[in-house]
Amino acid sequence: MPTRDREPIETEPRSAFFGRRVGKTLRGQQQDAIARLLPRHRFALEDAADPAALFAHRPDEVRLEIGFGGGEHLIAHAARRPEAGFIGVEPFLNGMARMLVDLDQAGLANVRVIDLDAALVLARLPAGSLAGADLFYPDPWPKRRHWKRRFVNPNNLDLLARALAPGAAFRFASDVPHYVGWTLAEVRRHGAFRWTARTAADWLQPYPHWSGTRYEHKARAEGRTPTYLTFVRT
Repeated sequence: MPTRDREPIETEPRSAFFGRRVGKTLRGQQQDAIARLLPRHRFALEDAADPAALFAHRPDEVRLEIGFGGGEHLIAHAARRPEAGFIGVEPFLNGMARMLVDLDQAGLANVRVIDLDAALVLARLPAGSLAGADLFYPDPWPKRRHWKRRFVNPNNLDLLARALAPGAAFRFASDVPHYVGWTLAEVRRHGAFRWTARTAADWLQPYPHWSGTRYEHKARAEGRTPTYLTFVRT
């Protein structure tokens, strides 16, 4: 979810995932992706009540990526796990368009997307229906007065805890030390998750089969160090 300096999309519950809908004007291939490909891969919010039914192969497990940005990780993860189903949430249409172009070229049938607030999707998912949830490089909202807009907050953690099956992982990656510390404190305070790290070095180890993201490559090029956190639903 490598989008920064966003404006609120609309008036939603306090747990809303804030973000502007469009950045640069969509043109050419990206405009075509929204017009032609988004209806093909998008699901209706009410259909989240039976997430496995979103896929023709009715997968044994469904995974969620919150704010997938350009979709690099989501597509790589889905290509590696064709038997699973993947839900991607991204309200920022420029990122959605970029991802849809690559998804179409990859020919994957196990990805469904929605361009709404992630909290709305989590609220519709059945309890224990997710085998995993990922939040990579979210907007850090660096100004103190905006910290309430960070996705990691008690309300959203309640929604995640309900939707994740026991033993399922919530993974978080960021290059912003303050947001890493914030996330660690908020999740551990919540009480429904167990942090899996055993040593400080675990923070710096990318996830297995990690493909990286466009934003992570930029962060590394600019000298910022990514941190990877994994929490398990107890």
